[in-house]
Amino acid sequence: MFYKVRSVEPLEEYRLLVCFATGESKNYDVKPLFDKWEPFKDLVSIKGLFEQVKVDAGGYGISWNDDIDLSCNELYENGQIIK
Repeated sequence: MFYKVRSVEPLEEYRLLVCFATGESKNYDVKPLFDKWEPFKDLVSIKGLFEQVKVDAGGYGISWNDDIDLSCNELYENGQIIK
């Protein structure tokens, strides 16, 4: 099952507010990915890149550029529910 992304908004401290087609919203922390995947370090080193996040066509994920993206299921499964 895919949890399609409806919208994404960059927040402070490299967090994302992700709204899904199901109506649920989650807070996703990108910081742990800086040590795990080399391309994600660009979100810190390139000024303004983090704020350029967008929903991919069809809502199956989000991306910043051709090298940095996240799947909708990663965001859903590892995001924190907003109450």
